Amino acid sequence: MIRVQSTLHRSAVPLETRAEGKVAMYVCGPTVQSEPHVGHGRYAVAFDVIRRYLVWRGFEVTYVSNVTDIEDKIIAAAAEAGEPTETLANRMAERFDRLFRRLGVLRPDHEPKATEHIADIISLISKLIERGLAYEREGSVYFSVRGLESYGKLSGRDPDELRSGYRIEVDEAKEDPLDFALWKAMKPGEPFWDSPWGAGRPGWHIECSAMASRFLGDDFDIHGGGTDLIFPHHENEIAQSEGASGKTFARYWLHNGMVNLSGEKMAKSEGRIVDLATVLDAHGGRALRMLYVRAHYRSPIEYGEELLESAVEALDRLDRFRERSEAGEPDPEAIEQFIEVMDDDFGTPQAVSLLFDLVREGNRRLDEGEDASGLAGTVEEIVVVLGLDDAEPAPQSSLEMQVEEIERLVALRDAAREEGRFDEADRIRDELSSAGVVLEDGPDGTRWLRA
Repeated sequence: MIRVQSTLHRSAVPLETRAEGKVAMYVCGPTVQSEPHVGHGRYAVAFDVIRRYLVWRGFEVTYVSNVTDIEDKIIAAAAEAGEPTETLANRMAERFDRLFRRLGVLRPDHEPKATEHIADIISLISKLIERGLAYEREGSVYFSVRGLESYGKLSGRDPDELRSGYRIEVDEAKEDPLDFALWKAMKPGEPFWDSPWGAGRPGWHIECSAMASRFLGDDFDIHGGGTDLIFPHHENEIAQSEGASGKTFARYWLHNGMVNLSGEKMAKSEGRIVDLATVLDAHGGRALRMLYVRAHYRSPIEYGEELLESAVEALDRLDRFRERSEAGEPDPEAIEQFIEVMDDDFGTPQAVSLLFDLVREGNRRLDEGEDASGLAGTVEEIVVVLGLDDAEPAPQSSLEMQVEEIERLVALRDAAREEGRFDEADRIRDELSSAGVVLEDGPDGTRWLRA
């Protein structure tokens, strides 16, 4: 039985889906105002692994992840760049797509853009007005927070506390400072669409509610996103969707931890980011993906180059074992161990630990002439679920060049030993040792491993 740590339940609970054997899953995608950073890659990989594991466990998964291509920040960024909002949004959306593929992230089954669903958004807003949960003022429409008794159930925030303790958007047209915009009246120079309330554009929160309902229905299984979206975005999604339908919007809410720099969340708005493309160009997608899955998806990650270097070394150990072993039928006991840790809220750190326990034991068996095919087969299964082979390998200037140099030196040492130049052979061994490479001489030649 898979158990998930649901933010809504505030505890680990069994995953009981709407339809047996099926999972309907919506994950908040990017707001495409600028280049992706490492934090974006983290959420994409986290929910990609969850999706892959659910499929591996036999579920039929429908995975939806949106693109927010109209929003205040996008309009501001386009104005600063001197280009149309649509042009900037499309260019950045394509950039996200390319970089996520380099990380080995599978394409969603549906990847809707907000601007493609204006009719759905208008329909949802109209329902909220009909139910007395929204009102129109000066061409804008606002959600009435006080009109929904359950408001705050996801974040645990009380509306009275919000009034005095949370920074809220000031708008004199609102009946209550806590109310939030569903539709924003047109401003000069901004993109706009026609609506029953006049020309304007959707608010941020209503976009996801409309698109999730459009592709998954009013009641679906899993809603995912970063912890920074719990309030107000996800709280407002629940209010809008449940206010309009009267049904439970999403049964389980899963939130990934942030990527931090010097203890603080990576954030575009504050210029505290590590560009995703730069990291992929330097280290490849496999290393960054390994860095992500070594941490639990709910835990924050403190980003650093040393963590990437450690991930590169771990992948090297993994690949060396896979090169010298032949995969057979997975070991049933090891597979059960893998299922046990992943069924517990998708425990990838424990899965990675198991993976390298298998590599270590597999190398021992091979060294002693024993069969390791079952362990190798299990390693291959885990690699598939974690998506490590689908991510872009390290560039030539990184790991592959290092391997070529090591093998060149090993060949030179072998030649020196054959020719009786043992001082030279020892010098090369010392050079490799200082680089963290251990040589093992055997009847079939020299094998090297990273320490």
